[in-house]
Amino acid sequence: MRAVAVRVRCLLLIAAFPAVAVAQARDSSPSPLRAVALDHLQLVNAKSEMVTYRGRRALQLIPLPGHENTNEGLMAIVDTPEFGDGTIEVELAGMPRIDADTSARGFIGIAFRVDSSATRFECFYLRPTNARADDQLRRNHTAQYVSSPDYTWQRLRAEHPGVYESYTDMEAGAWTKMRIEVRGTTARLFVGAATEPVLIVHDLKLGAGQGRIALWSFAETEGYFADLKVSGAK
Repeated sequence: MRAVAVRVRCLLLIAAFPAVAVAQARDSSPSPLRAVALDHLQLVNAKSEMVTYRGRRALQLIPLPGHENTNEGLMAIVDTPEFGDGTIEVELAGMPRIDADTSARGFIGIAFRVDSSATRFECFYLRPTNARADDQLRRNHTAQYVSSPDYTWQRLRAEHPGVYESYTDMEAGAWTKMRIEVRGTTARLFVGAATEPVLIVHDLKLGAGQGRIALWSFAETEGYFADLKVSGAK
């Protein structure tokens, strides 16, 4: 009888295991994307306006007067809980401003895990005019990862050529979807309708952590953002 009881107990444990595994998988799965209002912003080096661009209501980031032709990054930190792991999705459009230097590329993207000083953050951005350049090397520099303040694109390119930037197709000034998936020290960037990431970073320079999310562009960029959505891991 004791052997029968042990056998029954083992069978019950085996039967219960799939349900436990499913529950654990469900607990670690990302929550659904939720829309984020583009108001109550904390602006850095910028002002913002709600405009209509190419048929879509959008937030435009504009450099402060006198800063139009500087090397400053502009940020609009959005009003959401701190972001650690999860997904960020946004529609954006960027191109060099009409009065920008001829070397301008239209840098535009998303910063995440932004700290309270707005100086330490991770960032993926795009260089829209590089995507369809005749120079293949420029094309390879379309998508970029940086980590402020220590890991600029210049440093990363010099120390690790081709590792933190890649090619992706896009049209300067056209609406383009960007999606960033973050877990721990790994982040994956998806652009447009791509089902595979165009850039993978396995060693986010600030390590695993939390912070705010910000819309990001360069001072010489005419940049627009719409349909920001965010999810966090449960």
